[in-house]
Amino acid sequence: MPIGRIVKALSGFYYVSDRDEIYQCRARGNFRKKKITPLVGDIVEYELIGATDGYVTAIQERKNALVRPPVANIDQAILVFSAKHPDFDDILLDRLLVHVESNDMNVVICITKMDLAQQDASDLEAVNRYAERYRTIGYPVLMVSGLVSHGIEQLYPFINGKTSVFAGQSGVGKSTLLNALNPSLALQTGDISRALGRGKHTTRHVELLPVGDGYVADTPGFSSLEFQNIEAEDLDLYFREMKERKSDCKFRGCTHLSEPGCAVKMALEAGQIAQERYAHYVSFYQEISNRKKRY
Repeated sequence: MPIGRIVKALSGFYYVSDRDEIYQCRARGNFRKKKITPLVGDIVEYELIGATDGYVTAIQERKNALVRPPVANIDQAILVFSAKHPDFDDILLDRLLVHVESNDMNVVICITKMDLAQQDASDLEAVNRYAERYRTIGYPVLMVSGLVSHGIEQLYPFINGKTSVFAGQSGVGKSTLLNALNPSLALQTGDISRALGRGKHTTRHVELLPVGDGYVADTPGFSSLEFQNIEAEDLDLYFREMKERKSDCKFRGCTHLSEPGCAVKMALEAGQIAQERYAHYVSFYQEISNRKKRY
């Protein structure tokens, strides 16, 4: 059986790329019986029933898979957030970081619309403070400006040779950024809804797009994510600054909430862990714990 990679899923069809050719495939019925859904990014076996049509017959083992966006075998996540319009959403960013870290992927944070933040000194100071927070933790933070995406050249070294997923809140300029990286894509972009303060959903499906010497998954925007597959006792593993300190806690299995001798709380009090990050950890921990109680 030939082997290819699913680069787009749309209306029940899976578009498989193999040796510079694209084949439109359906999934075999046995996938439905086994409750398996092929994902964009899957390495698959397929068989042709015509020149360009066929069936996906098997899916090779995935190294990772995201639920939302539904994409597999990703090397890294590029999390795109805007400085203004909509405002930088650090709690959504932390929520996304937990999901990405739990899937053992590299992360790049990209802040768009810096030109809007530069119009007000307090806005610029706030965004720079966010950027420094995440750089201190160890995340690369890139900052680009405007519709012309000044500064996008910073992204190419991270994208080349990798399969990346672009994810973030609607309206932050993901499609605009991708168009600047590869103008031939001509992706549809949308304006911000003034009533809701967030973008219209211009991306309707997941697709791997050629950018530089790599591929990028452009994904539908979203504003929330549930921690369905993450346990409360594992949450600190997905906060880098907590993970590196947890072995220094007095008690194994420390939740970093109220136990004595907690290295995370000590670092928090010393200003080595951001108060906002810790508050988000507590909120996420409670959310996961309450979910378990409901079931």
